[in-house]
Amino acid sequence: MTDDLGPTSTTLTTVDGFSLEAQLAMPDVPRAGVVICHPHPQHGGNMHSLVVSTLFTHLKDAGCAALRFNFRGVGRSEGEHDFGEGEQLDVRAAVEVMAAAGDIHCPIVLAGWSFGADLALTCNAPELAGWFLVAPPLRVLEASRFKAAPDSRPKWLAVPERDQFNPPDQARAAIADWANAEIHPVGGADHFLVGRTDKLNGLIEEFLASLAA
Repeated sequence: MTDDLGPTSTTLTTVDGFSLEAQLAMPDVPRAGVVICHPHPQHGGNMHSLVVSTLFTHLKDAGCAALRFNFRGVGRSEGEHDFGEGEQLDVRAAVEVMAAAGDIHCPIVLAGWSFGADLALTCNAPELAGWFLVAPPLRVLEASRFKAAPDSRPKWLAVPERDQFNPPDQARAAIADWANAEIHPVGGADHFLVGRTDKLNGLIEEFLASLAA
């Protein structure tokens, strides 16, 4: 079933047997594929949250494949919130669906906002070309669980200038020993990015261009 925006409703299946609701936008020849993870479900986060919807719509309209999904226990997704543990399997299932659906020559990026950004960092799937992380608190799980941190593939952290949980200077210190990671401050924004989401569209375009260079 396709809604007015064009994405197709689909289902992800995790290795521990849960079905997750998702939406996939897939052009005939995608120039990139982006999986987007949503913010904390216990604070109202879901696949229709502001930043997720902004990126999803922009990427779809810009000729990219885009996949957004609800973590276990959210919306019509089966299971219950697992405090960042089982959700790692949800992320892996989403990456696998994108890899199977897209052009094999298309770079795949794992993106996320807040809780979703931290969960994205736990996945170092070989299919990925890089990570685009919006306002990661870097505290959902222990730092040792961030498998992407020592990975040589590129990581861009879009950190709001006035983030209440992890502002740019703090984030810069936290990732000092990460491989191939960059902080990109989002001027005038706080953690929730109200009124500043257009800046993320520009940043993710720069990131995708850097992968193609």
